[in-house]
Amino acid sequence: MAAVFPTQANRRRHGGSGVWVGLAVLTAALALIPVLTIAITAASDTGTLWSHVIAYVLPQAVQNTAILLAGTGIIATCVGTGAAWIVSAYDFRGRGVLEWALLLPLAVPTYIMAYAYLDVLSPLGPVQGVIRAILGYDSPRDFRLPDIRSMWGAILIFGFVLYPYVYLTTRAMFLTQAANLIEVSRTLGVRRSTVFWRVALPLARPAIAVGVSLALMEALNDVGAAQFLGIRTLTASVYTTWIIRTDLPGAAQIAMAMLVFVVTLIVVERWARRDQRFAHSAQRARPMDPQRLTGARGLLALALGALPIVIGFLGPALYLLFEAIERIEFAGLSPYLVRATLNTVSLSAVATLVVLFMGFAVAYAARLRPDRLTGAMARIATLGYAVPGTVLAIGILIPVAFIDRTLDHAMREWFGISTGLLLLGSGAALVYAYAARFLAIASGGIEAGLSRIPMSYDHAARTLGQTATGALVRVHLPLSRAALTAAGLLVFVDCMKELPATLLLRPLNFESLSTLLYGEAARGTYEDAALAALIIIAIGILPVILLARTGRRTPGANAHQG
Repeated sequence: MAAVFPTQANRRRHGGSGVWVGLAVLTAALALIPVLTIAITAASDTGTLWSHVIAYVLPQAVQNTAILLAGTGIIATCVGTGAAWIVSAYDFRGRGVLEWALLLPLAVPTYIMAYAYLDVLSPLGPVQGVIRAILGYDSPRDFRLPDIRSMWGAILIFGFVLYPYVYLTTRAMFLTQAANLIEVSRTLGVRRSTVFWRVALPLARPAIAVGVSLALMEALNDVGAAQFLGIRTLTASVYTTWIIRTDLPGAAQIAMAMLVFVVTLIVVERWARRDQRFAHSAQRARPMDPQRLTGARGLLALALGALPIVIGFLGPALYLLFEAIERIEFAGLSPYLVRATLNTVSLSAVATLVVLFMGFAVAYAARLRPDRLTGAMARIATLGYAVPGTVLAIGILIPVAFIDRTLDHAMREWFGISTGLLLLGSGAALVYAYAARFLAIASGGIEAGLSRIPMSYDHAARTLGQTATGALVRVHLPLSRAALTAAGLLVFVDCMKELPATLLLRPLNFESLSTLLYGEAARGTYEDAALAALIIIAIGILPVILLARTGRRTPGANAHQG
């Protein structure tokens, strides 16, 4: 009853919060519209289209997607968990570099990885050329490696690009595991090599599950790498059904199947951890002491830790660098590349500002009025991060196109002028897609930053006569500047790398770095796309540096909190 008819004390406490709660509700509604649109569009078709999709499209797409996700999950789990244990449990020369360098593949989108390895491992590429020269063969007809355009090639590429999600969460768990657990197991006769299987790995299962789920979400969102490698996944089927076959209802139905796939993935992941409770002791925990490795054992540990970096980052980055240098020396900078870079930076910057504002509205409303309404709005607002970009694009295109048509008709009737595709043609629809997709990153980061500000600061500001907005401007924004910067950087880079939504919602004659690379690679002109890919990787390294700095502060912080 008090929630419906607030007392005078509650009015003073929540005074001025109505605007921010309203903004949070509006933000959640904008995030929910694409999902509802897809569901309505997929269910409204009464013809035989859905039966055709079920009979001829979904079986192969679902099978390929399931195999790709299973293989990616296995490789990401093995590589990420193994790398996390090596740098956490052992001390050797080069360990400090590996700790942050193992995050570098996060800077390489999967479609860039596929693009690079398609050229590097092609029958006429440098790798097979060197192997033939060593073995004494003169022609690709005499000797050639298996074609990377296959399921195994896609699994390897996705696994070695996405393993950092598992590495990041699992390493944090290993570093915060109390040393006394390891020491007790040693006193019971468990060898150091067996501690990993008997103690550390079972305790890290929740962190591994979270990392794998994030990696699989990214794999499911991909469209560029799957098409480059000839794998017909659900995402690729949505794209081809919409663009190539001009069948929007069919694309919406496949997108609905993808949503069911995503929800199932999340439910299974949470169900697998339903009875797991891995809590630390209330006493202050002491991180485990890494075992010192020297000589051949140290070199082996360094080599094992460096292998994922070479495959997932160093190899593609060096290839792109050499190709970019050759391209600049031969033809200089293309005006198309300069224009695409400006388009990418400007659109990503606008989208980042919009996402930060919306994320702050959701997080600040939850701080001002922590009740069921704001909690529900926060959960709905972050729904888009679990929805692949192609699915969001379909859910946004339909209502935005309706608004464009309605506005154009009204302007023709009233003023005799045509507005055309105002929202689609201006890039507003693409900004909407970026906001819906990456709102979870902004709101999560901002909420974490606001949680570090004591509530006593809010009470003091209200006592001094400040409204909720005044306290935000004078107290919360200055104190949460670091969290805002970090969230903005992550959102900016994700907007810049996003390919599926950009391909489907970009205005006419608009090229971003990702779509330019996709188009050049689809045409086989790899040298023209190398510069675009290199720019994306160079900018993508920024959040990796941020994550590495955060990771170095984690052990101390966690130990202090323990």
